[in-house]
Amino acid sequence: MSAAVSDPQATVRRIARRHDENFPVVFRLLPADQREDMRAIYAYCRGVDDLGDEAPGDRLALLDGWQRDLERAFDGTPEDPRMAALAVAIRRRSLEPEPFLRLIEANRMDQRRSRWDTYAELLHYCEHSATPVGRLVLAVLGYRDTGRVALSDATCTGLQLVNFWQDIRRDRDDRDRIYLPREDMERYRVSEDDLQAPRAAAPVRGLVAFEVARARALLEEGAPLGGLVGWRARLDMRMFSAGGLALCDAIARQGYDTLRGRPAPGRAGRATIGARVLWRTVWPGRGRMRA
Repeated sequence: MSAAVSDPQATVRRIARRHDENFPVVFRLLPADQREDMRAIYAYCRGVDDLGDEAPGDRLALLDGWQRDLERAFDGTPEDPRMAALAVAIRRRSLEPEPFLRLIEANRMDQRRSRWDTYAELLHYCEHSATPVGRLVLAVLGYRDTGRVALSDATCTGLQLVNFWQDIRRDRDDRDRIYLPREDMERYRVSEDDLQAPRAAAPVRGLVAFEVARARALLEEGAPLGGLVGWRARLDMRMFSAGGLALCDAIARQGYDTLRGRPAPGRAGRATIGARVLWRTVWPGRGRMRA
């Protein structure tokens, strides 16, 4: 047995460190067993996304193989070290297969289609690509009630959507995917050719503003979740919402033109977001911190 397989926790720790811009640093405040399970879930999510977005060869066949090893993880006999770490989390948290299977299905959808006709279809996609992650995080934290799950679903969907609107050019150029619903493009009289321009014309900017408003509403709807979890995870939960809202603001500052560049809060912006969230978390009764 290889060293990687014999020490699955070391494998998922390396994955989390390699992608520390995505893996929440403050989850280090959690007890060791919860940190292990969060890393295992992150490694699983990263693995399935890499297969769906980057793997050479027959991606559908690769995703089928990933699902077979997931099934072995639930049986306690996985082959991949990432799945071995996940098997521990599955047993420890009594996790169900459905969220994991939904994530695989989202990546199958990406192989089968690259355009979305309606907003309802896009939300259905997010129910597979985004909301399962939040539900798994809540399960590791010990929450399964419908109230927190609904807030998590809103947050995760809002984050997924605003990332789509941030990456319109990259999704189009690198993966030939357009997540803007066709019904909305028609409403704003935007064609796919308009998305090839180096800068967004007024109709495109109007469409992006409309979609960003939808994402913002979902993020604001889900924001109360940050006050409904234990203190060890509270900062992370609030950072998810604040980061998504900050990205909405960054897109707005760029005039809703995400064709000319990829808007982002930047390092200084992220630091400011973190400071403000920390202030409101530690001193919730003192109002907003002054800029």
